Amino acid sequence: MSDTERSARLKSQVRIVGTGLLGASIGLALREKGIDVTLDDASPSALALAVDYGAGRLPQPGDIPQLVIVCVPPDVTSSLIERELLAFPDAVVTDVASVKLQPFRDLSGKGVDLTNYIGSHPLAGRERGGAISARADIFFGRPWVICRDEETPSWALALVEDLALDLGSTPIEMTPEEHDRSVALVSHVPQVVASLLAARLTDAPETAVTLAGQGVRDTTRIASSDPVLWLQILGANANPVVEVLHELRNDLDTVIGALTATEADGTATPGARRAIADAIAAGNAGVARLPGKHGQNRRFESVTVMVDDKPGTLGRLLTEIGEIGVNMEDLRLEHSPGAQIGFAEISVVPEVKQRAIEDLEARGWRIAAL
Repeated sequence: MSDTERSARLKSQVRIVGTGLLGASIGLALREKGIDVTLDDASPSALALAVDYGAGRLPQPGDIPQLVIVCVPPDVTSSLIERELLAFPDAVVTDVASVKLQPFRDLSGKGVDLTNYIGSHPLAGRERGGAISARADIFFGRPWVICRDEETPSWALALVEDLALDLGSTPIEMTPEEHDRSVALVSHVPQVVASLLAARLTDAPETAVTLAGQGVRDTTRIASSDPVLWLQILGANANPVVEVLHELRNDLDTVIGALTATEADGTATPGARRAIADAIAAGNAGVARLPGKHGQNRRFESVTVMVDDKPGTLGRLLTEIGEIGVNMEDLRLEHSPGAQIGFAEISVVPEVKQRAIEDLEARGWRIAAL
């Protein structure tokens, strides 16, 4: 089915409740496709800002949405789903909360008719929130989990699937339980670990912070997330998160024990070195399972280019990568304070790595042997 045919199913109107990062981003993406989007938010200023950014328009009397998307914090998700189902009984209602089991249990416990409700969750986001950070392409190439049950009408399921496809995502069906266990491992625990590691920097000597490179930046990137929002997310998904944290604590205890058994001169008790090596190797195996861009299940090679700290240099590099016909799968930048040169680490498929190196060197770029 073409993009035009899918968008035609949303020919009437989409209502978005909550104009934060995800709500405003969905609005921007749908508006680009010519879909009529109305916005609602408990905060008048947040609503006005999202309207100003073009994510949709203010509701008017007589509006009848075909699809309602609830994009609010977890602690009010279930109450607003209930409100929207009652206000628009002919509409399909979905939500984008990062926890799916608790809202379903809350609504079921109240006896709410959930025939037209389908929980969903796009695995997309940024470190900063609000409409000011919204982007229409934030969902492109990202998974979009859809939680249906046996009572979900096929036409309602198709509407939510088409929403995900229209926004460039890949729909994935899961039960609420499967979803919550999965995001505990790949999203919620990483947030906790990043925050705890970043907290070690608070009282670190300035000399140590000055040495910070890409390693600590990569592992703490998400530590600037909103504490209030994450308090709600972690509280709503506490049991699966605790299970993973217990396992992680056991692994940490193993490494701590092995390091404690290693002397300053490098000698160690039997098995200590192997325990450390096994821990690092297990990490290699885990990283190897991570999908690449657009969910591709393949590994990439890196080409690290030395980039002078001059205006326009990075832009020229990216332009020339396109000119030599190399598809860049990912990009990481490293630049130490005060340094006159930085490093651009470009991820490419293995079969083009050597050609990329040769073509870039022919154009005068210096390749770092890292």
